[in-house]
Amino acid sequence: MLSRRNVLSSAAGVAAFSLVPKAFAQAAWPQKPVTIICPFAAGGNTDGIARMAAQRMTEAYGMAFNVENRPGAGGAVAADFVAKSAPDGYTLFIAALPVMAIVPAMSKVRYDSQKDFAPISNIATNPFALVINKDLPIKTLDEFVAYVKARPDQLSYGSAGVGSLNHLSMALFLKRAGLTMSHVPYRGNAPALADIVAGHVPAMFSNLSDALPQISGGSVRLLAVSSAERSALAPDAPTVAEAGYPGFNVLTWNGLMAPAGTPKAIIDKIADTMSAAIKDAPFRKQLADYGVDPLAAHPAEFAETLAKDMAIWKEAVEIAGVKQQ
Repeated sequence: MLSRRNVLSSAAGVAAFSLVPKAFAQAAWPQKPVTIICPFAAGGNTDGIARMAAQRMTEAYGMAFNVENRPGAGGAVAADFVAKSAPDGYTLFIAALPVMAIVPAMSKVRYDSQKDFAPISNIATNPFALVINKDLPIKTLDEFVAYVKARPDQLSYGSAGVGSLNHLSMALFLKRAGLTMSHVPYRGNAPALADIVAGHVPAMFSNLSDALPQISGGSVRLLAVSSAERSALAPDAPTVAEAGYPGFNVLTWNGLMAPAGTPKAIIDKIADTMSAAIKDAPFRKQLADYGVDPLAAHPAEFAETLAKDMAIWKEAVEIAGVKQQ
């Protein structure tokens, strides 16, 4: 007959053994290819960042990381798919700010941006650039405010479409500055920017990465960037905050997320890999050349950013008068 001591020892041994497969599986991840779901079509900014991250992790782990594009409903199709995927580390999401903070504020979606996802690493950010037609007699943000204020409801601004980030960015700024302008939506940032160059529309908040070639070529004039700190991509341009509107901090980002419930060991492993990548000069240059500012914020900081942005963009949607669908 087994003694109580032997029974307890045997039970402890069985319990310890039962934990080994789970711990081993987590330590050995990945044991098969990993899929990164992209909410937009191939060739865009988010897709490009996803492929850079995938290549880096393929090299780091010796296992294929493949990008799968699932566009639709402003990114909601992909987000819903990832939210409902198995939390085993083999389905990841290259999240974009609009999908996580703006689409839910404008439309009824089947995912909860905070409850259904585990933030991993906020890879890179991109501010917006307040640009104007080069022929306007304006060289600073103060002069722009004075120019618009003297012409209430007479001027317009362009955007990539109703509810787009640059539409809402301008709506937030106009509210802060006490200005009124008419919104002219386009089908994308590029055609709106083209009309700034042509002088058909005087101003817009453009994606900085899209505007840089026009800025360097002198086709448009850059007045300020929307981020809290100056961008390495345009170090001479002041921020909206330092130009007289403290607290104004508007930018977009792309980061890796996983379905909620994904083991912390896997989350931390990926976050550490991306953090190491950002410290690597060639990878930083690859991102900078793509027109984004490298970041690689860890899970807790990424979660905090998401919470703040959801509040900011909900307010922006209300200010812009965009009705929920």
